[in-house]
Amino acid sequence: MIEVRWDGPIATIALARGSARNAVPIAGWEHLAAAATGLDAARAVILRSDMPGIFSAGADIGEFPQLQTDPDARTRFRLAMRAGIDALAALPMPVLVAIDGGCFGAAVALVLAADVRLAGDGAQFAVPPARLGLGYPREDVVRLAAQVGQGRAAELLFTGEAIDADAAARIGLVERRAPDAGAAALDLAQRIAENAPAAVRQLKRALRNPADSHLDAAFEAAFGGAELAEGLAAFHARRRPVFA
Repeated sequence: MIEVRWDGPIATIALARGSARNAVPIAGWEHLAAAATGLDAARAVILRSDMPGIFSAGADIGEFPQLQTDPDARTRFRLAMRAGIDALAALPMPVLVAIDGGCFGAAVALVLAADVRLAGDGAQFAVPPARLGLGYPREDVVRLAAQVGQGRAAELLFTGEAIDADAAARIGLVERRAPDAGAAALDLAQRIAENAPAAVRQLKRALRNPADSHLDAAFEAAFGGAELAEGLAAFHARRRPVFA
């Protein structure tokens, strides 16, 4: 259900399991983690659905009966979900997610691993595991609270109720509203890809881990780098820079 496509320096990870509303099975999380390892050449990554009307129903509930009786399968499920989500979060380039349609359960945890979330007109969000008798992985609870605040996170988790795209934008669950999230994400990715790739990656590192002491040396080293040389040459020539 995981397909990777390239458009120049932009990589798209597409979810395509329409028969199951893009529900992600254990193997799907593992495939997502593997797909993320092949994206190092990308200047920006877009995560989206290829299925109209749905982003993802979350984890594949069809596998839950096995998890009721097989403790080893529960561990594999938890670790596979963690590997897929954290592989996306660990990508060094900007990751954008286009959400058109429903985004439920574990799919919310997945989009929280991205840097920028864009919601289309038909987007809906819900984190309903409590309605099934389940909790939510601790790492994803922390990400949700960091994104929307502890009170908003508590409301979403405790009630399991769905919110629409406008409400998601109001509480900060998504950064941008657009009629067509896929088109808006592609436009944003193209604008990011025009900038200096090493500089953009350094900025992402600083946003994700400001305590990283290596960032100081990287900031200073950039003054002697090829990207600044091209940026200054383009500035003085009044042209657009072309970064290798």
